[in-house]
Amino acid sequence: MPGKILKVLVSKGQAVKAGENLMMLEAMKMQNEILADADATVKAINVTAGQTVKVGESLIILG
Repeated sequence: MPGKILKVLVSKGQAVKAGENLMMLEAMKMQNEILADADATVKAINVTAGQTVKVGESLIILG
C-alpha cells in the first residue's frame, strides 16, 4: 500500500530472523510493521526514513 517510511530498523549486512520487524510504514494514518518473511541477511535497503513509497515498490532485499 502507498505510504511513508517512518523508521528503518535494520542495516545492510544484518542477519534477521523470520517475523523480525524491518521497518515501520505509515499508510492511511496507521503504522504498519514490515516483517521479514524468513531468516535471512539484509542485502539492500531501497528506502530511507521520511520517503514516500508506492504500491509494488521494493523496500528491502533479503537474501
